[in-house]
Amino acid sequence: MIIDLTHPIRDGLPVYPGDLQTQLARSTEFSRDGYNNHLLTINMHSGTHIDGHMHMTDCTEYLNGYPLSTFIGEGCLLDVRGAGVIGYKPEYEQLVREGQIVILYTGHGDLFGEPAYFADFPVLTPELAELLIRKKIKMVGMDTPSPDRHPFDIHRMLFSCRIPIIENLTNLAALLPLSRFEVIALPLNINADSSIARVVARTFQ
Repeated sequence: MIIDLTHPIRDGLPVYPGDLQTQLARSTEFSRDGYNNHLLTINMHSGTHIDGHMHMTDCTEYLNGYPLSTFIGEGCLLDVRGAGVIGYKPEYEQLVREGQIVILYTGHGDLFGEPAYFADFPVLTPELAELLIRKKIKMVGMDTPSPDRHPFDIHRMLFSCRIPIIENLTNLAALLPLSRFEVIALPLNINADSSIARVVARTFQ
């Protein structure tokens, strides 16, 4: 079974306040031109996307410089619904294992498309970020627009260890019944700090 965790890209896709708006338009039509085509103008931080460490560090390595193996791995779901601050818990020592892709299900994703989505979202504590770093996870993802707010210390902690961040996931409730699953979160092969991405979960056979 494959579960899509990605918001569809569409014209007017909600963006982080201050970012350029997403524009998706049909540039040719079959009835007029003999073929269909579409033109997309999009910020790499729109919708479901992956932040690379170039996003908030003084480096020149694009996201497509990461090994492809970074973006595929066993998933670990942490159900953190109802927490305004997502902190460390001792049980995470056993739940989170080295090399996993950790997904934080906050429930905040239900507000995607509403003003409150970008205004009031749960954030990670440094203690939890330290656990993720110590466990040498591949990536961390969440159904929120960011793991933190200005001055973005959690971003920088994770980026210092080359841990990319998947933001604006959706449909995470579908992962709750699964005992094991794999995450495939492929960015574009693009020379950019970050990338829009198609993120799916696949159950192990």
